[in-house]
Amino acid sequence: MIGEAATSDARLNRLQGAALLAGVVGLGLCAFGAFLDSAQFYRSYLLAYLFWVSFALGSLGITMLHNMVGGKWGVVIKRFLDSGMRTLPLMALLVIPILMGIPALYHWSHADVVKADEVLRHKEGYLNTQAFIARTAIYFLIWIGMAILLWRRSGTELEPRTQHQLKLISAPGLIVFAFTVTFAGVDWIMSLESHWFSTIYGAILLVGQALQTFALCVILLALLADRKPFAGLLQPSHFHDLGNLLLAFTVLWTYTSFSQFLIIWSGNIPEETPWYIRRTAGGWQFVAVVLTVFHFLVPFFVLLSRYVKRRGALLARLAGAIIFMRLVDLFFWIEPAFNERGFGLHWMHLAAPIGLGGIWIAFFIWNLKRGPLLNVHDPRIQPEGVHH
Repeated sequence: MIGEAATSDARLNRLQGAALLAGVVGLGLCAFGAFLDSAQFYRSYLLAYLFWVSFALGSLGITMLHNMVGGKWGVVIKRFLDSGMRTLPLMALLVIPILMGIPALYHWSHADVVKADEVLRHKEGYLNTQAFIARTAIYFLIWIGMAILLWRRSGTELEPRTQHQLKLISAPGLIVFAFTVTFAGVDWIMSLESHWFSTIYGAILLVGQALQTFALCVILLALLADRKPFAGLLQPSHFHDLGNLLLAFTVLWTYTSFSQFLIIWSGNIPEETPWYIRRTAGGWQFVAVVLTVFHFLVPFFVLLSRYVKRRGALLARLAGAIIFMRLVDLFFWIEPAFNERGFGLHWMHLAAPIGLGGIWIAFFIWNLKRGPLLNVHDPRIQPEGVHH
């Protein structure tokens, strides 16, 4: 049986209300900005969308990973992951502006550009508007379908039969998930610079999604640690486990990102190097340094500390910084494709993530309040069973 039902926690209600207000204001400003500069609106919206959809996709991927490997770390964040997965239908709806903005975002959607470009002519069978829209629809049908199969069994995961079913879904599901996220990354981001390609691109995207989702779970745990049902059950060891996972995925993000750079640098071929040339000049080199320092070096050395990992408040502050750096990383991926004059920051780069994020957080909390936050009968979270 599931433990005590979740109540409308005042803290969550306040957060939901503030998020909804910020979402309405942010999207209102973006709508105004769209009249002033529609091209900039679509670029900013794409950045915001890719950032927030990463939480939904990260929740789906981590859920399937936990179903396969088990571990006490997944028990205390299970409801957060369930609620994150349940935002996928919302993100399917919010992808529509990107589909409407294909001509403003993707140069391969223009027939005259394709006609004048030999490389694009060879890729036209894949990179065309109709196929792009069809693939996006297929991605969401697959992701939402897998999420439904998983969340329909939510609450009965302690039954042996349900555990077996979850593994049967998750084993092939992880493979399908990795492929679909990789193809979505190629479509939505890599094709912004359609001459460029990287075979490790999907891995970097998957790792980044998992990293920022774990960071969100840490923040939520720290926020609710003194509230029922977490109070008395949540132990420093739970934060320690999640801190270790943040460390692992920080290192994995660094490894995959540096591997991509090293392979392209050593290969030194014209099809690949322009991507990095654009990002090491015109002010973008300083963004690269910021990512190196604050997306890897600082989190890496801080997360080596057992003291930090066992204190929810400290770990949550670091998790917030990691989430912000994930946004900076996506900005570093996307904006240089449009801005050849060098580094530039538009006010809609801030308004769009706030607006879209406010709506996402409000919907996430609405899902979170629909059921118990924790299965208090799970033996893996009982006080006598939390020591590793």
